[in-house]
Amino acid sequence: MVMLDANVILRYLLNDNEEMASEAEKVIKGHTALVTIEVVAEVIYVLKRVYAIDREEIKESVLGFLSEVQVEEREVLVFGIETYAVQNLDFVDCILYAYKCVKKHDILTFDKKLKKLLANV
Repeated sequence: MVMLDANVILRYLLNDNEEMASEAEKVIKGHTALVTIEVVAEVIYVLKRVYAIDREEIKESVLGFLSEVQVEEREVLVFGIETYAVQNLDFVDCILYAYKCVKKHDILTFDKKLKKLLANV
């Protein structure tokens, strides 16, 4: 099993460096690749802040990618990504919201927007 770094995923999704994208594709399609929530958080941050990709497009591309790899906490991650696409929250806040909705964890926050969303669960 190979754990993927955010840079590998970004090259794969963006295909902005043909050599690196090809190498990433070989690993993703030829091995059992593992992705963590932390790495996906970095990918989403870079796609939004550096590449200015809109949230819906980020959702579509990342969810498509996740279907090709193994993911820790898949249900939480997918729910968080779907929430991120429709809420004006940081991705990590969307993951906390997902933990509340999916795993029923209690969440303590001082963030007003997240608190408001959590109150509806």
